[in-house]
Amino acid sequence: MRGPSIAHIVLVIAVLATVPLLTASNAVLNFLIVALLIALVGQGWNVLGGYGGQYSFGHAAFFGTGAYVTAILQMRYGINAWPAFALGIASGALVGAAIGALTFRSGLKGSYFALVTLAFAEVLRILASVAPITGAGVGILITLDLRPQAFQFQSRAPFYWIVLALLAASLVIVRLIEQSRFGAWLVAVRENEDAAKAVGVDTVRVKLVAMTISAAITAAGGGFYVQYFLYIDSGIAYGPWISIEALLAPIVGGIGTVFGPLIGAVVVKTLGELTKLITGDAPGLDLVIYGGVLVLIVAFAPHGITSLLAALRIRFARLRPSASEGTHV
Repeated sequence: MRGPSIAHIVLVIAVLATVPLLTASNAVLNFLIVALLIALVGQGWNVLGGYGGQYSFGHAAFFGTGAYVTAILQMRYGINAWPAFALGIASGALVGAAIGALTFRSGLKGSYFALVTLAFAEVLRILASVAPITGAGVGILITLDLRPQAFQFQSRAPFYWIVLALLAASLVIVRLIEQSRFGAWLVAVRENEDAAKAVGVDTVRVKLVAMTISAAITAAGGGFYVQYFLYIDSGIAYGPWISIEALLAPIVGGIGTVFGPLIGAVVVKTLGELTKLITGDAPGLDLVIYGGVLVLIVAFAPHGITSLLAALRIRFARLRPSASEGTHV
């Protein structure tokens, strides 16, 4: 498959890594941290939905599991934040594998799969809102301990670099998937699952692996969220907001592409902030404008911003020879 090389990914990450060296503004860094977090979660969705064609409406199940396991291990069992974060990622992957095994082995696909994933996320939200170990309706507050050993820092810059490193890892993983035989199988499942099965592809296993990887990346976002904001409850962890953000970023940026979720997350977050700035105190008007602009983006760039940029680049490349020929004449 064609796509950006690892060198392109390293270059983009290196450029983004310089941002805290250029500005110390907490507002700018907080905006970018949240945008990169959404890009990370969107990349998790992109593995399953973009490359595998399995559209999930319940990625909150993995995000929330990563967040809750990270918080519970610290506050209930006294485990250090770093291994708790790693175990949160593993737990999210395990939940993804379990849900995948139940859904894919049952033959669920399309809208049925999307609704079942949404149902799993909602069940987990209800359980978390009443279970004592999750703090029930109160949630879990992480104790303030501004030391790197506790995954807490005096400034936002280290958080920025950590979430950027997580995003970089997800970009490399997705690129390696694109270049691998597994990636070819995954795209074959997306394009025509019956045909892929007819030529010997174990479609259930391919989708299950994709969902496990997808869940692990999304759980990393949940674990980071709880360390950054130091609080989690059932509405944040398993609420529909993160599932919407997870699918919105790659759809706007370009599903099934390496940089799509990153571009989409930045565009979506920028639009959100600009509409708030323009509308001021008018309640709800920012959401109307925001939704309208998103509809226009999807309408005029149905395959995402990356495909629109690629089309413009091709058109520009075709025009350049004509322009040079005209000058010679």
